[in-house]
Amino acid sequence: MTINYTNDTEQIIRLWQEAFGDSREDIIFFVNNAKNTKCLACFDGEIMMSMMFLVQCSIKGKNGLYVYAACTDKRFRGQGCMSALLKYAKDYTDGFVCLIPADKALIDYYYPRGYTKSADTKDLQFEQCDEIKEYLFEGCTLEEPFVMIN
Repeated sequence: MTINYTNDTEQIIRLWQEAFGDSREDIIFFVNNAKNTKCLACFDGEIMMSMMFLVQCSIKGKNGLYVYAACTDKRFRGQGCMSALLKYAKDYTDGFVCLIPADKALIDYYYPRGYTKSADTKDLQFEQCDEIKEYLFEGCTLEEPFVMIN
């Protein structure tokens, strides 16, 4: 297992579609228009096992990275790929790493990995166009979304 930043759009599309079901066009729009964003991925040889986008953000004037579109190929789940990506992101940033959990199960997943309910979504800021901001805030099924920070 190796961890690297990637621009391999075809592998990003394949994994994103498997995990979230979004259209190819929507994924390409995000990849081509999101600023200050990198895709961090876990590989087995040339095969992308897991990925997450790290988007520069701020909360109350402090800079950090926002985890977006975090997912693991069904064939590789339970092998520690996402935990390794989360650790890598935290170890290699000067600020914080945060996310908005999509559902209750993900809250339970992130707590043991050092993430806690730490901020209100209204305090999370991005230097992105409105369309990209919509992507970054959508997908949460919680009645009251919140930001978890590590």
